[in-house]
Amino acid sequence: MAAIGKSLRQLSSGHIALRASLTLLFLSWPCPSLGKKKLYIGALFPMSGGWPGGQACLPSAQMALDLVNNRTDILPDYELELIYYDSMCDPGESTKLLYDLLYTEPIKTVLMPGCSSVSTLVAEAARMWNLIVLSYGSSSPALSNRNRFPTFFRTHPSATLHNPTRVRLFQKWKWTKIATIQQTTEVFTSTLDDLEQRVKEAGIEISVRQSFLTDPAVAVKNLKRQDARIIVGLFYETEARKVFCEVFKEKLYGKKYVWFLIGWYADNWFKIKDPSINCTIENMTEAVEGHVTTEIVMLNPETVRGASNLTSQEFLGALMNRLGGKNPEETGGFQEAPLAYDAVWALALALNKTVAPLKAKGRRLEDFNYNNHDITAEIYRALNTSSFEGVSGHVVFDAQGSRMAMTLIEQLQGGSYKKIGYYDSSQKNLSWFGNDVWIGNSQPYLNNMTAVGCMMALAAVFPLGIDGHHIHRSQFPVVCQFRLWLLGLGFSLAYGSMFTKIWWVHNLFTKKEEKKEKRKHLEPWKLYATVGVLLAIDVLSLMIWQIVDPLHITVEKFTREAPKGDLDVLIQPLLEHCTSEKMNTWLGVVYGYKGLLLLLGIFLAYETKSVSTEKINDHRAVGMAIYNVAVLCMITAPVTMILTSQQDASFAFAALAIVFSVYITLVVLFVPKMRRLITRGEWQSEQQDTLKTGSSTNNNDEEKSRQLERENRELQKIIQEKEQRVSELRNQLVERQALRNRRRPSSGTNQNHSNSSPPSSQPDPKSLLPPPGYPNPASDNHSSLPPSFSNSSNLYQADSKISRNHCHNSQIPLLYK
Repeated sequence: MAAIGKSLRQLSSGHIALRASLTLLFLSWPCPSLGKKKLYIGALFPMSGGWPGGQACLPSAQMALDLVNNRTDILPDYELELIYYDSMCDPGESTKLLYDLLYTEPIKTVLMPGCSSVSTLVAEAARMWNLIVLSYGSSSPALSNRNRFPTFFRTHPSATLHNPTRVRLFQKWKWTKIATIQQTTEVFTSTLDDLEQRVKEAGIEISVRQSFLTDPAVAVKNLKRQDARIIVGLFYETEARKVFCEVFKEKLYGKKYVWFLIGWYADNWFKIKDPSINCTIENMTEAVEGHVTTEIVMLNPETVRGASNLTSQEFLGALMNRLGGKNPEETGGFQEAPLAYDAVWALALALNKTVAPLKAKGRRLEDFNYNNHDITAEIYRALNTSSFEGVSGHVVFDAQGSRMAMTLIEQLQGGSYKKIGYYDSSQKNLSWFGNDVWIGNSQPYLNNMTAVGCMMALAAVFPLGIDGHHIHRSQFPVVCQFRLWLLGLGFSLAYGSMFTKIWWVHNLFTKKEEKKEKRKHLEPWKLYATVGVLLAIDVLSLMIWQIVDPLHITVEKFTREAPKGDLDVLIQPLLEHCTSEKMNTWLGVVYGYKGLLLLLGIFLAYETKSVSTEKINDHRAVGMAIYNVAVLCMITAPVTMILTSQQDASFAFAALAIVFSVYITLVVLFVPKMRRLITRGEWQSEQQDTLKTGSSTNNNDEEKSRQLERENRELQKIIQEKEQRVSELRNQLVERQALRNRRRPSSGTNQNHSNSSPPSSQPDPKSLLPPPGYPNPASDNHSSLPPSFSNSSNLYQADSKISRNHCHNSQIPLLYK
């Protein structure tokens, strides 16, 4: 009986399990009337390895999938599902995972790899399975090859896009020799080859070129031995820690060296404990200080809502919630997360665009299999013509399937990265100094002194209006001294700090060529010492005045006045003054000293109006403030001396002059800085305007002159070559005409020969057809087909690609990362 009961229980439980399985199978079956049909994306996210970008990119992609699947206007009959593995940024491991993705149900419609080495493997193999590959984290320049990777797209721009920025910085800082050290992988080798070509064209020499596979010790020692100073490093994050541990040991850092690194490492990559190195965090922090990075702008700086209806800041907030409070600096791929997010949206919008064309052909997206050329071709067309606003900026692909973007320049200052500029390689426009650095290079401590001095001057307005009616007569001398010190020290701090900026700008940047080298060495302590000297002069003079001839109260009596009415009284008007025995002498000394400073400040402001310097970048605003203060002071001082006996007019004039000069100074100096802090997206500073208009004549004329001379020489060479070519063609034309004249047998033949047209330069229409086995292009002329997925090197590009870019593929200028 027990055995029977056990059998019955097993049968009952098996029946229940069978019912549950059937129910689950029924619910997940793609039935049009009951639910959405699923489309599967095969993805490889590196959660570890050289670039652990999947740590943030995977949550970002999942967040995008959730939003897409909840939209009723995008793929309303379909649901996207992500099937992903950890590639560890390892091509060997990825080969096995790719096999699992391709030979395990369900069928994947698109592949999404991450690392460049993995994407190279996946994209080269995908053509055999008619699969589109869309990468979110691959920067290898080798992937910009439509012959080798015919179905590859990426939302991460090519690594060569960094190189125009680096070359522009070398030119800006007038460096003619650089050194390089690279990890021996395809992505860095091809990037360095491109950099070598670009610096050669710019007249810059690569004096040292080192490489390593796993251990950079010998390469770093060679850099030290050959006295490398400007060094470009190309390696993954894990190798970067090894490199800079050796850099610390070899003392290849400090003010004599400038390192250029890739900007897509984690913000605290040098603080991460790594068992493969024997350097402390303090050692690493010391070695990496001051290095410059270049990185693609991966987060839209503008506050706009794109295809996902999220701004870039809202996206970051949502991503932080999904990461569960993880520190972004310790999360791999956090910077690239917007690219993964936009990659999913680019795919969803492209798939949505294919629904109608496929339906017209009697096809559906769920009919896709690895032998289906036409569905792949429609997806290719849709991706190739993608154009939308994403959280990473405007998403559009060039002829090679690579993303177009701008470059961000950062520097590690005090252990954290600071933005110092942007570069648009398509426009060749360098926007120098971002918000924080722009404010930092306006010498903020001097700005603080100006603000404190202005507040002290404003505070002096109140004791100026106090008399014996408000305080006891015995306390009046204290008030006299108080307002004298407030005005004196307030003027010294406010005007003295502005005068110091103008003085040093004039002293360093209007000298002759032989003193140009000093421009690079403006130590902040010199600025503070100058303000200290001016302040000490005021303190010393006021102390001597107070000790030798202290201020005291005097009463000025006026003519007695009879009040209105029949009262037997007379009113004696009295006016209390703060004065001393030799008041006019002391005022003459003070006014003379201050007046000379004001006149000198006006002169220096005028002399430096056309100077452009990175050390003190707000000196033009300081000049405007100096004009304002000087004019008001020179008017107010004599007027108040004349109106001494008219207390109301004297106080009103002095108080208004102080208030106006203070507020105008504060507005001119601080409102532009506040605007840049508030409007973070508006990172273009007045330095950019200077670069655009060419107003910084003293610093840029020489460079522009050399550049024009180089361009002139190049144009002369081109003209000579063209003239020589024209001469050769004329000779050939004469010879051909003579040969034709000798070969004319008759007029009839002549006529036939003259009517025969030369061979057409237009390509054979058959050459535009896709390779055998590939479907003919649709009648729609506004879409583009991918190149052949076979071993043929012929590429097929439809008319829309040409019409969209207004040029042939060979003429499309590439944007490099």
